[in-house]
Amino acid sequence: MHDIRAIRDDPAAFDAALARRGLPPQAASLLAIDERRRESIAAAQEAQTRRNELSKQIGQAKAQKDEVRAEALMADVAALKTRLPQLEEDERAAAAELDTRLAAIPNHPASDVPGGTDEEDNVLVHHWGTPRTFDFPPREHDAIAPALGMDFDTGVALAGARFTLLRGGMARLSRALGQFMLDRLVNDYGFEEVSPPLLVRDEVAFGTGQLPKFAEDLFRTTDGRWLISTAEMSLTNMVRERIMTEAELPLHFAALTPCFRSEAGSAGRDTRGLIRQHQFEKVEMVSITTPEASDAEHERMTRIAEGVLEALDLPYRRMLLCTGDLGFSMARTFDLEVWLPGQQRYREISSCSNGTDFQARRMSARYRAEGEKATRFVHTLNGSGLAVGRTLVAVIENYQQADGSVVVPDILRPYMGGLERLEPR
Repeated sequence: MHDIRAIRDDPAAFDAALARRGLPPQAASLLAIDERRRESIAAAQEAQTRRNELSKQIGQAKAQKDEVRAEALMADVAALKTRLPQLEEDERAAAAELDTRLAAIPNHPASDVPGGTDEEDNVLVHHWGTPRTFDFPPREHDAIAPALGMDFDTGVALAGARFTLLRGGMARLSRALGQFMLDRLVNDYGFEEVSPPLLVRDEVAFGTGQLPKFAEDLFRTTDGRWLISTAEMSLTNMVRERIMTEAELPLHFAALTPCFRSEAGSAGRDTRGLIRQHQFEKVEMVSITTPEASDAEHERMTRIAEGVLEALDLPYRRMLLCTGDLGFSMARTFDLEVWLPGQQRYREISSCSNGTDFQARRMSARYRAEGEKATRFVHTLNGSGLAVGRTLVAVIENYQQADGSVVVPDILRPYMGGLERLEPR
């Protein structure tokens, strides 16, 4: 959410930031609505002041037994009394129109975010690891995994397209991945483990930017709640409408949850396998911090996600998203893309983003700096640490064997009761 005062102060800078997003200028039309709102406020205040003055004059006229003047003044007061509700309604209508417009405008890209139109313009930051060599043609996960317990047919029979059922060793390996990731965040990096609601209210979805723009990408229940598309929605809103002390910050939250996405815009993409599902599990990181610390925290969170891939010995690369691929609420995002030998390409497995104060303004999440009376908006950051299903895909493809088995990565074996390999049935 943008601050109209900042737009008033520098409308050219606001429009220049929108231009980097490929959006037309909007400052002039926003300021016109704001001016209408402010004029209504000023007129209402002036009318109220005038009404108070006239009320005093009525009392004076009656004290002087000047009934003619008193009646004239009372007529003026009656006219003002009739006009005030309209002025207040004009102000409410202008304020609502302004809020609606501001709520639909994405966050400004950070200054170091490269320009571009789509993922083809994202910038490589670095690689890690060397893709494995195989003495057989590596297969994609959807060719390997059914014999290991990834049951696509039953998932579709139970729930329809883009649902999968995991059974046996495959279900256990998925659980091991989620537990390993969550343990790492909590034990090694000091995140507070949270088990959040999976259903949230409108204002929660609005706070993190899913509403109103992306309503079609969410599932809604019959009682008006929304299934979370990411635990970011619940975790970030833990500080909504709060004023924290600077000493309380930073806050670090982590959760392993199911996530639900209707994927309305992805018809025809990744229709096979586990890459793009309506229901999936993800370990989410959220940090709440001060503006001065948010860039460093963004790097820290990205390195934590990279550390999970390194511990699993999965080759990856870090990409800095361009302006055209940047999420609605985010000022800067690093995508981590893991190497999938079956597909012979890198695929996104984590996004780590700095939302600056954009979500905090929508949630009214603030803090008071030491020694100051005024409050400031916090900065919010989030990242996948990691998407469990896509990590499962990466493990299957990178650890596949010629006989159709999959070796369990060393670091996951304690979570698997010492099991070293998934064997095809």
